[in-house]
Amino acid sequence: MKRPPAHSVEPLSRFLDEYLAYLYETCPTAAAADGVHLHDDLVEDFSRAAIDARIRELGGWMRRLDGITGATLTAGEKLDRQRLADCIRARLFDLEEVATWRRSPRHYAETLALSLAGQLLFDHAPVEQRARRVVSKLRQTPRLMEAARQNVTDPPGLFVRAGLESCAGVITFIERDLPRAFHDLEDMHLLGDLADASTVAVDALGGYAEHLRDNGARRTRASFRLGADRFVQKLRLEDGIDLPVDRLLAIVLRELAATQEEFRKVAAGLNGDWTAAWQEVQSGHPAAGELLAVARRQVGELATFVERKRIVSLPAHEPLLVAPTPEFYRWTFASLSTAGPFEAKALPAYYYITNVDPAWPAERQEQHLQGFNEATLWSISIHETYPGHFLQFEHLRQNVEPPLRKSTLFAPTSVVEGWAHYCEQMMLEQGFARGNAVVRLGQLAETLVRLARAVVGIRLHAEDLSVEQGVRFFREQAFVEESRARGEAERGTFDPGYVLYALGKQMLLKLRADCEAAEGKAFSLRAFHDRLLGQGLLPFGMHRQLLLGAPGPLLE
Repeated sequence: MKRPPAHSVEPLSRFLDEYLAYLYETCPTAAAADGVHLHDDLVEDFSRAAIDARIRELGGWMRRLDGITGATLTAGEKLDRQRLADCIRARLFDLEEVATWRRSPRHYAETLALSLAGQLLFDHAPVEQRARRVVSKLRQTPRLMEAARQNVTDPPGLFVRAGLESCAGVITFIERDLPRAFHDLEDMHLLGDLADASTVAVDALGGYAEHLRDNGARRTRASFRLGADRFVQKLRLEDGIDLPVDRLLAIVLRELAATQEEFRKVAAGLNGDWTAAWQEVQSGHPAAGELLAVARRQVGELATFVERKRIVSLPAHEPLLVAPTPEFYRWTFASLSTAGPFEAKALPAYYYITNVDPAWPAERQEQHLQGFNEATLWSISIHETYPGHFLQFEHLRQNVEPPLRKSTLFAPTSVVEGWAHYCEQMMLEQGFARGNAVVRLGQLAETLVRLARAVVGIRLHAEDLSVEQGVRFFREQAFVEESRARGEAERGTFDPGYVLYALGKQMLLKLRADCEAAEGKAFSLRAFHDRLLGQGLLPFGMHRQLLLGAPGPLLE
């Protein structure tokens, strides 16, 4: 592994290339997600020795970057240098302060699942080559689970349960989905290796799950909370948001109240009683057997509308496939999986829908399907496909050149999720489903959920809100049913970044308004969207400098 020298004066581009190569070597799952497959036979090393080494090495990279002075850089490179410094500090902060590797059993199981899935979801290499990589990863599972056993000694009680669920999901994935994925494999020796390695991995996962059951339940006093200082620092380093907690909370509470008022107004317009109207809308959902077909039809209609209205440029692309969510990833409601921006081979993307589990009780199945009612499913499809994540990543793949702005290893959540959430509202502003109060209600309902995430996430980590209070908040303030409310509140404990959906949307709306005010009649929505997406994965503060020529407030 390359080690950064003690001092150097060098072009920033060389530093970035070498730092990115270092990240790809130490984060092979993230490398594969970027479309770089040099380390596809590896799983991350989370041993304590490796963690300590990574902390030392990142400190070395930071010192090396300090040697590249601003006097030698262009204006664009100065932005990139600032972003690099924040990203390196963010990684150090995550390892030393957030310490997910020390707190979360789920972190290990999900890393393995995503590492394996990267070889299954996309046909980036011949099936035999991908199968050998999977065998290698499976054989490393005992080492990964031993690291979890040694590192995670005092997990929060909720994290124990999440870890057990993740281990069970990965075991199902290995036992059920791997054989299906390699059903065309004809090499009997390789099939035997795959079966043997699967047994090794399942045994290691099962042993760790047993360890969690035996030991984790007794250690439930540890807190999931980051604390206000860590929470604010995480937002600043990863997304460039440098506002105090009380200011962030005031902004999202203001938006929540305004959205609730509009939601009630639109719902009441359907039959006079807004609560009864919303219940009726939620009951209008596809049956489980029709859900994916409905989503496919929506994707086609959305693509047509975006092209006809010239909302954003449509790069030529491979097919977008609608499919059921893989077992290991079923904690998500709906998601997009796309090949990495540096992928050499043209590959399709997948729009995943988490359908009901036939083993669930009928009541839970009905509650789950209500989340895919006609109203909200449109917003979900806009968010994930056209012009949301799918088009965002197609622009990233085809129209962004600088590696720092292209690599998903540097992606601010507020920009990725803020763009997709913004698109839900923007599409209706541009006339999609004009006059359809049901679709408008669905868009408002999704906005309420994202704003509730922001409120609950901030209060979970920076105040003393309990998970049960979070569940109640989602039910009473975002008007969602019990099972989704619980899932949303619990997600906030291990995914504090979910506050950034709402914050990202608000930053983007303000940026658009400021650009429109500056450009006047010359402003073009399509040009604004194309320029924004063409600038890549930079925080909104840096997008603002590139679009307007100067920094300015991100939120108001």
